[in-house]
Amino acid sequence: MLLIFLLGVPLLLAAGIFLARDARSFGIVNVLGYFGMLIASVLLLREVVVNNGLVTAYHFLVADTLSAYFIFVIAVVALATALYSIGYINKDIAQGSISGKKAKTYYLLFNLFCFSMFLVPLVNNLGLMWVAIEMTTLVSAFLVGFYNTKKSVEAAWKYIIICSAGIIFALLGTILFSYAFSISGCMKSLNWTEAVSTASALDPKVIKIAFIFILVGYGTKAGLAPMHNWLPDAHSQAVGPVSALLSGVLLKTAIYAILRFGFIVIKSVGFAYFGHLLLLLGIVSLAISCCFILIQKDLKRLLAYSSIEHIGIIAIGLGLGTPWGFLGALLHIFNHAVTKSLMFFGASNMVRAYNTHNLHSIRGVIKALPYTGIIVLLGMFALTGFPPFSIFISEFLIIMGAFNKGAYVVAGAILLFLVVIFGAFIYRFSEMLFGHLPKNMTVQKEPLSGKIAFAFLLILICATGPALIYFREDLLCLVQILLPL
Repeated sequence: MLLIFLLGVPLLLAAGIFLARDARSFGIVNVLGYFGMLIASVLLLREVVVNNGLVTAYHFLVADTLSAYFIFVIAVVALATALYSIGYINKDIAQGSISGKKAKTYYLLFNLFCFSMFLVPLVNNLGLMWVAIEMTTLVSAFLVGFYNTKKSVEAAWKYIIICSAGIIFALLGTILFSYAFSISGCMKSLNWTEAVSTASALDPKVIKIAFIFILVGYGTKAGLAPMHNWLPDAHSQAVGPVSALLSGVLLKTAIYAILRFGFIVIKSVGFAYFGHLLLLLGIVSLAISCCFILIQKDLKRLLAYSSIEHIGIIAIGLGLGTPWGFLGALLHIFNHAVTKSLMFFGASNMVRAYNTHNLHSIRGVIKALPYTGIIVLLGMFALTGFPPFSIFISEFLIIMGAFNKGAYVVAGAILLFLVVIFGAFIYRFSEMLFGHLPKNMTVQKEPLSGKIAFAFLLILICATGPALIYFREDLLCLVQILLPL
């Protein structure tokens, strides 16, 4: 029932918008729905961890510990985004930026987008997972081009074209995996639960070629460089709350898909092939994002390139093949999701108040938006891995995993890029937050729903760090049991 509930609520909310009198009142109903989703995700995670088994529904929906974890991450960010959307959309209506009908369209697309992301970790069939990921692209493209401006429409088309081209590679990879399954004679379906148990009997040559297609295809959707070109445009032009969903959890659904196929590859050809590819793309992503962060002048594009950086860090953690590296990568998925969501909420408030994306035109945020300014200051330190925030812990675990493996060059590269990015963020955000307030700027009123969303995410960011330190050994034992290292 939990799996049906997790997929049914977004669909019911999407249908419910047609019955709502206005978008303003529906926003509260939307929040209540996603609060229920968060509770259900916690119950699901508890059930699979305690019982160390699978939760199934109608044969094609399956949840294990990995998928339940991703469901939990999506539920946390979806709830925060639903909260933030109330004030954001209401202000758009009040300013005349959108009509009440357009606001209803936003909530319809928002819930369909969330449904498609929840579907990705729950489907057992690898072919249906491809369909679900393609669905996330098609629905979110309308949210990227939501305001129908020249830049937003251009970004939406670029997003569709590049991600669809990438997803074709993923489809070819899935077909090759299906071919490997068929010639092995072990199975006739694309169900992951069957595939991983028979992976050792698959043809290694076919699997190696197939995984290249998978990595290019889903790596494009994840924002791994050099397939990242769509990401800065889409994230900068999307509706403010949607930027958080795109960066916080959409990228992670593609990482989930890579992991699912990766487990088959590991059991078929060994870990080295999987690990070396992810290490390469992770280092390239870190290097490219670092260069663009240094020269960036657009606030939301700056945060988008930061997403590429953190996806690179996750790829490195997964590619190391050590328990600490894997644990750090999985924790980084959650830590980055909540921290980047908070930062995109703050950036959206700043862009709206100053009516510009340009970093050089945004000054004195602490005075104009006191609450947002303080939250963004804390979020900036959290995002750059400053202790004791949660991202510091997961990055530390990944670097420790690199040292444990003897990958000193990898550890040194991570540290170098993180130091450079930290300096760039300190420089950029100190100017925006503490610079001289423009003469035409006054103190802005900040909606209560947005403040609650900020507080919710900040509590998670601050509390997760100490919790990870306290439970690190238990988490490490769990990772060693569940993952094919």
